[in-house]
Amino acid sequence: MYERGLQALQRRDFAASADALRNVIERYPDERELLERARLYLKVCERELEPKEPAPKSADEWVVAATVAQNSGDDASALRHLQRALTEDPRHDHAHYLMAVATAQRNDFAAALDHLRRAVSLNPENRSRARQDPDFDSLRDDAGFRAALDTRPAEAAVARPVAAPVRSRKSRR
Repeated sequence: MYERGLQALQRRDFAASADALRNVIERYPDERELLERARLYLKVCERELEPKEPAPKSADEWVVAATVAQNSGDDASALRHLQRALTEDPRHDHAHYLMAVATAQRNDFAAALDHLRRAVSLNPENRSRARQDPDFDSLRDDAGFRAALDTRPAEAAVARPVAAPVRSRKSRR
């Protein structure tokens, strides 16, 4: 039975191998060495039988993969996925937003603010999202954070050098 399980494993017939190895484990509970080997090979079979998710193919799919990784606490994978998303689409506002979150959580505040500024400039709706997002609590009192959320895309591109001093004088009155 054990040999049949190994032969099926070599043929990559993981389901048949797993069945044979489970039978070995059930029928020979006192055979310690045999049980250890059968359990080891059974784990291999079970791992191979697990459904595999297809690799992401677009920036949106990389962002979803990053979100899943981040939510499961795998920050390193989340960062890799986000970098891949930004390689695919450097103007993906949600990827920049999530990168801002991920880098803020790693206390890389300069990178977080850079990505947040990009996210807001690409999609102004990210401004209100960031204001409410508890993931930015560590940055909330930072002047750079407030500036990233106060900057409007049109002002940053055209009117900022002229408008900024006028605006600051009015706010002092």
